[in-house]
Amino acid sequence: MKKTLLILAAAAAVAACTPKQRWHRDEGAAWGTLYHITYHATASLHDSIRAVMREVELSVSPFEPASALTAFNAGRSDRLDAMAAGLVAESQRVWHLSGGMFDPTVMPLVELWGFGPGGQTSEPTQAQIDSALAMVGLGECRMKPDGSFVRKHPHTRLDFSSIAKGAGVDAVAAMLRRNGAERYMVEIGGEVATGGMNPRGERWRIQVDAPADDPEGLRHDRLLMLNLDGGRCVATSGNYRNYRLLADGGRTGHIISPLTGRNVPSAVLSATVTAPSCLLADAMATAAMLMPPENALAMADSLPGTAILLAVADPAAPDSMRILSTRGFPEPLMPPTVAKPD
Repeated sequence: MKKTLLILAAAAAVAACTPKQRWHRDEGAAWGTLYHITYHATASLHDSIRAVMREVELSVSPFEPASALTAFNAGRSDRLDAMAAGLVAESQRVWHLSGGMFDPTVMPLVELWGFGPGGQTSEPTQAQIDSALAMVGLGECRMKPDGSFVRKHPHTRLDFSSIAKGAGVDAVAAMLRRNGAERYMVEIGGEVATGGMNPRGERWRIQVDAPADDPEGLRHDRLLMLNLDGGRCVATSGNYRNYRLLADGGRTGHIISPLTGRNVPSAVLSATVTAPSCLLADAMATAAMLMPPENALAMADSLPGTAILLAVADPAAPDSMRILSTRGFPEPLMPPTVAKPD
């Protein structure tokens, strides 16, 4: 009897000393955008979150002078670190899936149109576009086993801006899991990864913004609300927040075609992808903005575990949108908004 009581007392003492998990919330600014992270853990991991985000920035940010990617693009190195090499591998996969529409070697074109670091402010000529296109083409580049990257052209450069947020979301989520936080929601600039259940013990509710003209990034009109299972990621792409005005009064979006060197006029206003990783969702959403809607839907259908929803301009009703999606896309909590935001 005494032995049993001692065992029970010891167990109670151990239980009393075991840290209890509680909900933590971290938010702030990074990479020119905002982040919001909620996680269930025994202690604050805020410092680790910031460390991981800085690690991503020092690896693949073209806007960070001290990053490994900046050194590569400047020709000071022909090697990519492990993170950048992983982004190249995933980019090659989506390059094939999208028929070459997703291509991180578009950096010369991005700068030419004034969207990258040190980009020009004047509208490029066709001769300048043709010159930049000679440097673009992921299909003519390759990774060597030693980590060096063989460029198509001596001035071929890489731009991971379209997938860096997704990669960062995945990296933060992986760090949380390593530290025992299995329930989390990581959101950076609208790209999201989830784990487990939310604080109410339900699926995560994630808002997808409507494609409203918003160069300041302050509007968050709702297109739809998703009930997202833990372990799923979601990313949305569009030209409605990052664009520049042209001399003729028109405008061009920041997503530039690696085939034409220009932003492609498209009926697709925004593309939202769910996938097992935020990196993959980010890349596919970007590619979808350069593809006919039917091709974007087929791309998502061809890859198990991914699904896509497109907000498409309706030429028959200029004040409204059509919503197209693959069968695997999560059922929204309420019907999507089809009125175009003012």
